[in-house]
This record gives sequence, C-alpha cells and structure tokens, in this order.
Amino acid sequence: MAIEHDYFGLLESGPDGSIFWSESVELGDQAVTVDLTAPDQDDVSETALDVAAGLISAIEDIDRSARNSMVNELSDRTSEVTEYILQQQDSLGDDLEDLLVDISGDVHIDVIRSLQLMSMTILADEHGGSDPFAVLEYALDPDATDDVLLVNLDSEGGVLSVTSAE
Repeated sequence: MAIEHDYFGLLESGPDGSIFWSESVELGDQAVTVDLTAPDQDDVSETALDVAAGLISAIEDIDRSARNSMVNELSDRTSEVTEYILQQQDSLGDDLEDLLVDISGDVHIDVIRSLQLMSMTILADEHGGSDPFAVLEYALDPDATDDVLLVNLDSEGGVLSVTSAE
C-alpha cells in the first residue's frame, strides 16, 4: 500500500506496513537531514502529513524557537542544556573555542548559537498526541554523534522538552 501527498509524493509502505521518507533540506549554509517515519501507515493521517510538510517548510523558524527554548533553560543549573554545555566545556577545554561560530564572552550563549541542527525526525503517527511529533537533533561537533541535544516538538511546532542523548 502507499499514501500519496502533495509535498512528500508517494509514500510506500514496507512489508511491515511502516513508512519512511528522507530528504536533505537547506538551513542557511548547511544541509539538515529530515526523516518522516511511522511504524504503521494506517496511523498516519493526511492532516499529519500536512503538518509535517509545514514544519519542514518552517525549519528556520522552528530552529529559532528551539534555540530560544535552550536559552530559557540556562537559568536552571540542572537543566539538560546547562549540563550539556558544562560537559562540552569539560571535555573540549580550550578546543571549545575552535567550534564556536561567534565569541561574545558568554560561553553558554555562544555554544547554543554554534550548535548545528543535524536532523529533524518527524514521527507522523504521533500527530495530536502527547508524545513528540518531531525531534530536532543538535550537535556542537557533527562528528561527536553521542554528544547531542534533542529538542522534542509537538504537532504545532512548540517545544515540549530539551534532552541530551545520554
């Protein structure tokens, strides 16, 4: 079976009924991998696909909102964002400055600005539910695949939480 959508084209299901779509989209001067997935195509509505297409089209605004949420978490010394930044400072030491795109004097803000959006995963079967509909993966060093921050989004693109991958 398959689902046809204006943005995604023909989404064919695998033998187990799951669907998967992947594309690379441009955000500034970098490419971001966008995956759309669902374990059962019967759980994916046309509305969910429309919302997913809207999130992809608004990736620049979604990225800005996610980074603002990270900044808002800096006031909590036990937040995942603060812990991530402290861990990066500890593990990278003086090499941290080499990964920063801008050095303003506020290392925490500089790290958030320097994070690269590596991927957006859309869980199409979670539309309208309480679980994340999309997950953004950020890394300071694209080669350090374990050192990432994950921003969980609801169906409207609002930030539900920011967590580390550990």
